[in-house]
Amino acid sequence: MRRTIVIAVAGASLAGCSSFSLDAFKPTPPTVQVQLESVPAGADARTSLGPGCKTPCSVAVPAPDSGFSVTYTLNNFQPATVPVQVIHIPGDFSTPASTTMDPNPVVAELQPAGPPPKAVRKMLKPKKPKPPKSMAAAPTSAGSPFPAPAPAAPPPPSPTR
Repeated sequence: MRRTIVIAVAGASLAGCSSFSLDAFKPTPPTVQVQLESVPAGADARTSLGPGCKTPCSVAVPAPDSGFSVTYTLNNFQPATVPVQVIHIPGDFSTPASTTMDPNPVVAELQPAGPPPKAVRKMLKPKKPKPPKSMAAAPTSAGSPFPAPAPAAPPPPSPTR
């Protein structure tokens, strides 16, 4: 009977560890440091792999199998994206394998994001005001859309005594 109890206790203690993983034996992916800089400094830089910072800075990214990109943003400047190529150099018996980034440091020159510059306007001479037409030189109502005023009536004859 003792054997039965021992087996039941051992089975119950293993029931709590139902998910046993071999992740502890997997090698962690190597990380590489990438320098991020921008002109002007102080831009927000974010890699397509996730990490980001304010330039100038350095971020640790897991060494990807292929390239990735870094996007720079700064107020009043157009965002810029720089592609980064990952180069894996296999090792041999005397040297370990290595991973490098091209370019490193990753630098972006940000362009101002203002309205486009205005074209230089053609210099115009100020217009001279036209002199007023004199009454004598003014044409009669021939060209006017309004009828000519009626001539003044002669004064009534004065009563004679």
